[in-house]
Amino acid sequence: MKKNKRAAARDAAEARERGMSRIPGNPSGRFWLYLVPGLLMLLWIIVIPAVWNIYLSFTNYRGVKPPVWAGLSNWARLFRDATFWTSFGNSIWMIVAMVVIPILVGLVLSSLIFDVVQKKFGAKAASTMRAVYYFPQLLPIAVASLVMGWIFRPENGALNALLEAVGLGGLQHNWLGSPDTALIFLMLIMIWIQVGYPLVIFMSGLQRVDPELYEAASLDGANWWQRFLAITLPSIKPEIFVVALTCTIAALKVFGPVYMLTRGGPGTSTIVPSYYSYQQFFQSQQVGYGAAIATALTVVIVVVAVVFTNLQQKVEAEDGE
Repeated sequence: MKKNKRAAARDAAEARERGMSRIPGNPSGRFWLYLVPGLLMLLWIIVIPAVWNIYLSFTNYRGVKPPVWAGLSNWARLFRDATFWTSFGNSIWMIVAMVVIPILVGLVLSSLIFDVVQKKFGAKAASTMRAVYYFPQLLPIAVASLVMGWIFRPENGALNALLEAVGLGGLQHNWLGSPDTALIFLMLIMIWIQVGYPLVIFMSGLQRVDPELYEAASLDGANWWQRFLAITLPSIKPEIFVVALTCTIAALKVFGPVYMLTRGGPGTSTIVPSYYSYQQFFQSQQVGYGAAIATALTVVIVVVAVVFTNLQQKVEAEDGE
């Protein structure tokens, strides 16, 4: 029996050395065939449309007649367009609402649930709380936006009805239809939708932390905040980078809630680059200019991804020294 096991192990090692699969007659060189469908889909859905979009950004095109080469005119117009820069300014606020605040809240909540709730009330209570916070992520963005629209609409909205019921009718407002509050309440909605994502990722990262570290710190007299700074934060650095990158990309290309709730208005108070590009494509029929906006947004996202990746590698290298 032992000889058979040794022979099988020796055969497997020889197969690996020859670049062969353990399955007889299946050379590893053939496995690239399994990648072909995915590569074709990537080419058809991502690469070709991206190249076509870049080309259109240098043309005048209204979607009917063939594109006419326009050189850098769309890009020159882009840099002079106040609405375009306003849209990117609003994207900064979206990053605050979808990245900064959810990460901070998610760090605190995940640590409290993992280090306090789970110890005092058990794993079921911790799982229930995690599921409650994550629930908005499970809703289709159209459904979540409709629900929030019903709450904040000026006529018969839940918030205004509540204010009326408690005698604060004078505070009733068109929350999403007024320039002074539309962006703020759009940000609040995005925080509600987004906060569950980092919470779940951080709690997943905390599962690999040895509970004895928390117990030892507690025995040494460390309070929750000290355990959070000394144990929780250093342990989930990789998760923080992943969440920061993915949420930043999502914030830069956010479209659904803006389309469903405000349509970029009132005025340009909630417009973002993706919705502005959509307006140029389908409403103004300035396809070339819309392509320039979309291309500029893509460049920004790629730069952000490269910066985050390099920063993560640098921090990991410093931690490894």
